[in-house]
Amino acid sequence: MQTLTDAIGNPRKDAAHARARAADKARQAAYEAEQQRKAEQKAAEREAERPACVNCEAKFPGTRWEAARRSPEANTHWHPTLCEECESHARVAALRAEQEERERREQEEAAAAAEAARRASGWLARFRS
Repeated sequence: MQTLTDAIGNPRKDAAHARARAADKARQAAYEAEQQRKAEQKAAEREAERPACVNCEAKFPGTRWEAARRSPEANTHWHPTLCEECESHARVAALRAEQEERERREQEEAAAAAEAARRASGWLARFRS
């Protein structure tokens, strides 16, 4: 059952309801636009904070960024300021340097041993003992 005024209709009331619905829709659209703007601003700020590789300046992916935040100290196997590719190149370079240092030490030891053998077998060696 309806009241007589509802059954007949009230154009002013209908117009007022339509204006209220339009105002609600406009407020909702403005609120959603504001929320979208805030989300974009927050994403831009987060992206600006994203670290980059000091070697090639490539931005870190999310997993690398989190790992660098959790463990900021560098060691022989971890370089938090380098991207994965540059880190692998740094590791290879470190291994090469280690290998070259080891070979240099071996050559020095061999040269020292040869010098000691040369001195031990000289013409004065027969007077030693």
